[in-house]
Amino acid sequence: QVQLVESGGGLVQPGGSLRLSCAVSGRIRSIYDMGWYRQAPGKQRELVARITSGGFTNYADSVKGRFTISRDNAKNTVYLQMNSLKPEETTVYYCNADLRVVQGGPRAEYWGQGTQVTVSS
Repeated sequence: QVQLVESGGGLVQPGGSLRLSCAVSGRIRSIYDMGWYRQAPGKQRELVARITSGGFTNYADSVKGRFTISRDNAKNTVYLQMNSLKPEETTVYYCNADLRVVQGGPRAEYWGQGTQVTVSS
């Protein structure tokens, strides 16, 4: 069974930093893209950042220059370094992975349970 386990959320003051981690475990053949999304109450889930298996990245315009996504393929882990956080970025952040469980099988997207990030003084 594939699991995505996030960690690193919490309370931080405006302008502060947090580093989120997401480890993928279980029977996995290949992991392709990995990413971070966030969803505020009453709003659609939105892309924050995404990274390919080769390290190519893309970011939401609102976080460019402040957030950095990275991954450790040996550990099946993706990270999100968030700097200069703003109060309006308070919400739940979700990890996402596009992966294949068995060779020749279908690719599918999996989600973590979410981690709360609160930016407040």
